[in-house]
This record gives sequence, C-alpha cells and structure tokens, in this order.
Amino acid sequence: MSGSVKNNVFGSSGVVLAAAGGLSWQDVVTASTVTVEAGKGYWINTTSNACTITLPSAAEAGDQVILGDYARTWGTNAITIDSNGLNFQGETDVYIVDYDTAGQAVNLVYADSTKGWIPTNDIANALESVLPPTQRAIFGFGTTNTPTRITNLVNSSGVVASDTNAAGSVNNGPAAATYGLDKAIFAFGDGTNISALVNTSGAVSADVTGVGTARTNLAAASYGGDKAIFAFGGASGSRLSMSNLVSNSGVVASDTTGVGTARNILAALGFGTSGQAIFGYGTTGSDTNLSNLVSNVGVVASDTTGVGTARDGLGGASYGVDKGIFAYGKTGSFVSLKNLVSNTGIIASDVSGVGTARSALAAASYGGDKALFGYGENGSGNSSLKNLVSNTGVVAADVSGVGTARQYLAAAGFSTSA
Repeated sequence: MSGSVKNNVFGSSGVVLAAAGGLSWQDVVTASTVTVEAGKGYWINTTSNACTITLPSAAEAGDQVILGDYARTWGTNAITIDSNGLNFQGETDVYIVDYDTAGQAVNLVYADSTKGWIPTNDIANALESVLPPTQRAIFGFGTTNTPTRITNLVNSSGVVASDTNAAGSVNNGPAAATYGLDKAIFAFGDGTNISALVNTSGAVSADVTGVGTARTNLAAASYGGDKAIFAFGGASGSRLSMSNLVSNSGVVASDTTGVGTARNILAALGFGTSGQAIFGYGTTGSDTNLSNLVSNVGVVASDTTGVGTARDGLGGASYGVDKGIFAYGKTGSFVSLKNLVSNTGIIASDVSGVGTARSALAAASYGGDKALFGYGENGSGNSSLKNLVSNTGVVAADVSGVGTARQYLAAAGFSTSA
C-alpha cells in the first residue's frame, strides 16, 4: 500500500484536514491536466480552466487520493477524473466522472479490481457517472430503385460526407443502431438476416452471417448504455413482432417473439439516462401511432396507444442527451410533422415540421446532443436533403444533401471522439 488511510481526513464541516504522517499534500494544481499519485492530496485550482485528473494506472487496496476545490470554482470549471484503466465505483473507465460543485472535496480510496476507486467523504454532492455520447454518425445502404451499399459519414458538426461503398452486400430496408458505446451495426433488410459492423472510424465490415428471422423495414435503437435492439419488420408478406438483442460486442441474439402489435416501416430511438428505448408508429396494413417502450435490460413492453398522427416511413433519433424525436413519414401523403419524446418516454403531440415532407428516410444522433434526418422519398423522387435538429429539439430548414439520393436506408451514431 502506497499511502496510509487516516481516520476523519475530512472535518465535520467537510473541510479537508491535514493528515500528519499520512497523506502528503502537493503544490496547488493550476494546469488543465495532472496525473496524481496514491498517498497524496491535491488542491485543484480551476479558476482559469477545467482540469482532467488521471489516477494511477496501478493501485492496491487502501491506496488513497484526496482532491479539493482550491478556489471554489469547480462549479464553473469542473474536474474530470480519468481512472486510467481501473474501475471507478464498479464502472469501467469509459464512463465520464465529473465533479462540478463549488467547494467540493473528494476522498478516493482503492477497494479492489471489481469496484476500483470509491469516493468516501462526508460531502454528498458528487455527480453520477454518465456515458459519453456519440459524436459522429453514418447513413448507409438503401435503394435508388436499385439496392445499394453506399454509406455517408457525418462529422461532429453535422456535415455529411460524400459516398463510400461498404465492404459487404447491397441492402434495402435494414435498420441500424449504436452498440458498445462507440460503434454501430446495420442488420437485416432485403429479406436477409446478415449484419455489418461499423468500427470507431466509420468503416463498415463485410457481411456477418446473421441470427434470427430474415426481414426488412424493421427498426433499431440503443439500450442499456452499450447494447442495441432490432425489432418488428416484415417478411414474405407478413408483419412481425419479434426482437433481437445485440451485445456490447456486436453479437446478434436469436429471436424473441410476440411483443407488441406486428408492424413494419416504423422507427425507434434511445432515451433517458438509464438506457431505455422506444419503438413507434409504423403500419399493420393501416398506419398506427402505437409505441412500445424498451427497458434498460432490453425487455419490450406491450403496446401504448400513441400520440400524434398515425404514419409510417418516419425516422427517429435521440437528441439533448436524454430525449428523442420522431419526424416526417407518410399517411397516404408525405408529412413533415415531428413528435418529441421526453426523457421518461412520453411522446408529445404533433408539431408542424420544417423542411420537405418525405418518408423512407433515416435519422441519427451526432455532436453529443443533436440529431439529423436525411435522405428519403418526397413524392418527386428520391432525396438527399438533410435537416439538423438542435439540442432543444428544433428542426432546421432543408440543407441540400451530399451523396446519392435514396430511400429505405438506415443510420446510427458512432464514435465518442469528435
């Protein structure tokens, strides 16, 4: 053990006390980054900038680090803790740990390889860990009247790149979702059950032999923070009510049958801070506004009678970190309606949309807290238009698109790096 733990290292008022013969207090830190050592205390001065604090890469049970807000400025410029490969409160270091309360102090003690570093102090104002949001997106596949394997990457500012061909087969009517925090998966479509994985750079793999019932025009969303779910769709003239879970390593599970009304040409999105999702709208032969919530362990709930105009061919994406938006679609005519989804999964009533009414488009999150809708059919033919969505759910006017105009494609966010 590289530092002895003293009793009552905090005073009753929450002020860090000197620990003679124990912790060694270091000079005040003013830099934007610092790597700390066990057995030491650090005053972190964020008056001029935020600070990322990297914990030791190796630790033993009982190792201790104390951090204190030197100038009561963490509320303005927070500190971020990088656990440097070790766990933090039982979570891996892909989680973001911020402390952003003025006058805060934290006493970190290493427990073991399972729980890792655990904050132990008498100031109950630390924030919970949150997952890093995706920064970039990818639109892929679809048909120009001929199925394609075209993909278009989207950067963290919402700029759509020119066409790139995926490594695998052409595909019409797949679905896509983020998995593993920073990767994506396209799956099913064109009456197949193949999948194609997207790495953190946006490269699409060759076909992976699929599991589950082959089908098309289904929907997919992330759930549980790092996993995905594909559900519903159509096959051989029938509509289905099955789902397939995807692990955080991109492995597609076998069918789970019989949840919710069978339908296709619907949309899905993730919401909330606990990793829930929602499937909504679509057609049973007649357009619906039904929705089905998905728990953070991937369980699909029974139907909820929907709010808003029944339609099919719409898109859905997360925005604002924990909310979602369904937009566009077709009711017999093309519409540009939107319906916002709260962070508890409540779908709001219609809001007249902005931009060209269209259907068979796709949507994804980008930039950490925004979304975009792209491509589709608008009645005059295939489209390559895009509409950006702000972090407050405001849909912007049309932007002339980049890439091949097409419909019945899919999109998903990927990469936690801008």
